[in-house]
Amino acid sequence: MTFWRSSKTDLVDNQALSQLSLRAASRREGIAAWIFLAPALIFLGTFLLWPIAYLFYLSFTTGSFTLAGVHWVGGKNYLRLLLTPDFWQVITNTVYFTVATVIPSLVISLGLAVLLNRSFALRGLLRTAFFIPSITSLVAAGLGFRWLFQTEGFVNSLLNFFGIESISWLGSTVWAMPVLILLSIWKQLGFNMVVFLAGLQAIPVNRYEAAELDGANSWQQFWHITLPGLKPTLVFVTVTTAIFTLRSFEQVYVITGGGPLNSTNLLVYYIYDQAFAQFDFGYAAAAATVLLAVTLLLVYLQLQVWAKDN
Repeated sequence: MTFWRSSKTDLVDNQALSQLSLRAASRREGIAAWIFLAPALIFLGTFLLWPIAYLFYLSFTTGSFTLAGVHWVGGKNYLRLLLTPDFWQVITNTVYFTVATVIPSLVISLGLAVLLNRSFALRGLLRTAFFIPSITSLVAAGLGFRWLFQTEGFVNSLLNFFGIESISWLGSTVWAMPVLILLSIWKQLGFNMVVFLAGLQAIPVNRYEAAELDGANSWQQFWHITLPGLKPTLVFVTVTTAIFTLRSFEQVYVITGGGPLNSTNLLVYYIYDQAFAQFDFGYAAAAATVLLAVTLLLVYLQLQVWAKDN
């Protein structure tokens, strides 16, 4: 009886020691994990979370180069946004620019991806050629487009060759924005095409083979197999293209400077102008907060679509 009790006590003690050892090991692993995560967390906190928090704080102040010059104004900067006609023109310009860039970019890049997903000579060369714009500096590309569309540029020379009068592309409130849109589509085309190619190659080939046996033509295969299979990719490309377009700055800065008559002034350039030309940091921070909110909304919608698909 005494031996049985002693054995039972030893068993309980061993279990307790085992649990303590597991807890200690788990604690050590947790500490090690935090140590390895610390550099990334410090980096994110310093260069992402803190700037966002400070931007939000600055949007409720007058803003200044020094902390001593900062004065709390509450929501006045946001009220000024609502009451400023120039801001609403900038919003209109940005929406027009975004829609007119995203839709053609998606359609053209998807069409190219479908064509270049087939086997034929020079396929690799064409893929590379279409991808080059996405790795080209926007400043360099902007200077090139500015030269192409200036009054005595190549585009007008080509029009004159066919007997068409020159167009003041960059001096016209009608034509200046299409030049920026064309540059943005050209810039995004290659990246979107590569993403669509990856999505196309993830669609099982046997689906197309079964559709052919059922007598489906190319258009029916595209509509009923390709598009549904590309839905997650399509959402990703749409959101990334929209975010890239909303962040457009270099092409405006290099080509038009927001003109003529504010017709190409986009939101990021407007924020830059208010902050570093007008030195109205609080107002610029409020406008930047609006841009951040729109970007986060787009990301949220993308995650919701992905979650629904999964």
